[in-house]
Amino acid sequence: MEVESSPFESSEMLASFLASTPFLEESWRLCSFANSAKPRSFVADQHGEIGYLAFSGFQVIDRSEPSRGTLVALDEFRCEQLFSLLECDGDSKGTVKVDAGFLRLFLEFHKRRDFQRQIQEFLGKFKMIILTGHSYGATTASLTALWLLSYLQSIVSPISVLCLTFGTPLLGNESLCRAILRKRWGGSFCNVVSKLDVVPRLFFAPLTSLTPQLDLLLQFWQVAMASPILDQFVEELRKQNFDEFFGNIKDCVRDAAQSEGGAKNSLYWPLGSYLFCSEEGAICLDNAASVVKMMHLMLEAVSPASSYEDHLKFFQDHTKYGYYTKLLSLQFLKRININSLSESSYEAGAFLTLQSSGIDPQDNNISEPAKDCLQMARHMGRAPNLNNAHLAIKLSKITPCRAQLEWYKARCDESVDQLGYYDTFKKFAVSRRESTVNMNLFRLGAFWDEVIRMAERNELSHDFHRRSKWINASHSYMLLAEPLEIARYYRRDMHKEKGHYIKHGRNRRFQILDKWWNRKVALAAQEPQQNNNKLSRSQYASSTQDSLFWAKVEEAKDWLEKAEKEKDPNKLEPLLKNLNSFETYAKELDAKKELSIDVLAKKSSYTLWAEKWEAFKSKFPQSPSACALSGMDCD
Repeated sequence: MEVESSPFESSEMLASFLASTPFLEESWRLCSFANSAKPRSFVADQHGEIGYLAFSGFQVIDRSEPSRGTLVALDEFRCEQLFSLLECDGDSKGTVKVDAGFLRLFLEFHKRRDFQRQIQEFLGKFKMIILTGHSYGATTASLTALWLLSYLQSIVSPISVLCLTFGTPLLGNESLCRAILRKRWGGSFCNVVSKLDVVPRLFFAPLTSLTPQLDLLLQFWQVAMASPILDQFVEELRKQNFDEFFGNIKDCVRDAAQSEGGAKNSLYWPLGSYLFCSEEGAICLDNAASVVKMMHLMLEAVSPASSYEDHLKFFQDHTKYGYYTKLLSLQFLKRININSLSESSYEAGAFLTLQSSGIDPQDNNISEPAKDCLQMARHMGRAPNLNNAHLAIKLSKITPCRAQLEWYKARCDESVDQLGYYDTFKKFAVSRRESTVNMNLFRLGAFWDEVIRMAERNELSHDFHRRSKWINASHSYMLLAEPLEIARYYRRDMHKEKGHYIKHGRNRRFQILDKWWNRKVALAAQEPQQNNNKLSRSQYASSTQDSLFWAKVEEAKDWLEKAEKEKDPNKLEPLLKNLNSFETYAKELDAKKELSIDVLAKKSSYTLWAEKWEAFKSKFPQSPSACALSGMDCD
């Protein structure tokens, strides 16, 4: 499995998988062990080919922590390189931010030699790494998972990472949630939450106004972790105006759940899947807006005491989370009296789901909004595999658009004008024939924009961007369409306003499709049989194998024009280096026959540039330094 994607296409798949494995029970066992160890520690274990790393929940229970509840961008701590793949998508929706206290704590771990040794041992030994933690320790597990996922993708490693947390606070903002979905890492994070636990809801409220109560609450949990005798501390909490504390948090969760767009009134936002547990069973949601609404509805009919006790409460000789992990495996085996259910399969499913979440299906004030929440989560889109099928149908419908571009290219290549595909479109783009080409470009671009949006929203199967059909189709489109987009860019002289195409004009669509293709090439390079079976071309490619080739030609034309006018040797030197480098690159493509024949047309931009460049070199002073710069043989 590639590290950059999760094998779970839906929250139901993830929940079913976890319920059928010992991962949850084993993770909680290690969390309990870590909580009983010294503060800011971790515990490692292994089972077969799986390595477990659990972080202590004591690690940030520090009354002097000044940055608790404050979001910061990754570059503020100079750690953006650790999470380099969480870059924002370039839109105006905001920067990826995480809680400053939790980030500081992770960075302390990251600097520790024992932590680095443990990670390196896991990477060299296991095929799967499970990171886990309870309470505030869960945030360190989540940040470690994000760091590992970024690192493993950068080296194209097959090691998979799964983060299982218990009662975790919110970690970051909505941009972090979106970035994780873009990377298809959503299924790598599962947060187990007791239905009344207040900790996962804490950061919906501005904590600065709640500091005294929060400090006492943290102290209460720290002592409670070491002892099951809670009565004395519960009584103390009740004396400290905790009804108001709980009421403030409850109001903030309600505001976040009811606000249009969800995150507008909340700085923090949930990420990954949430497994809400009760004595009746569990439900799993992966839509963030639905998660927030469910957090709100589960608090509606409870007392403050039950909420802050639920984080650590002991239940039937087990901690509450320990009890839930044992109970989850029974969730999918449980049977109830079918006669009590509606004849509608949807109503029956809703009844079972509400019962599993601990919400009384007979309480219409809560059950009806909860049904709406579940319906919203279920109908956010079709199942990923079904979306794949519908996209395949759409792909077949736009195939004639690509065929018309191929026909247009063939006509250009055979034209007596000898301009070639790129230069014909650049020169005659306002003609009737080229207007049809523009329409086809628009339709193809709209289709691939839709594909990219669906992939970033996790609406397609986890292996979509690895399937040859889609990778090859997107690459074929890019090689055919991007040269024309480049021609339009330079025909309109946009490079004079914005700068050259590669850095300043390239559509995000092509950048993403290029990443998909490069990932495939990188994976293929790791397979020896692929390299051994690779054959050289016997004729020129139908499309130049570098979709940016013409943009590089335009830059080379600009360099040559400047070089012809430049008198200062210091300014001339980098221009000559750039020109010589491009000439070498173009000749390598030509030698491997990875250029299309239109590039070599007599009147193409490349041919005219090459002739002009040769003429310039022939007139250039034959000093040793100049010869070396221009690539000429001075002997």
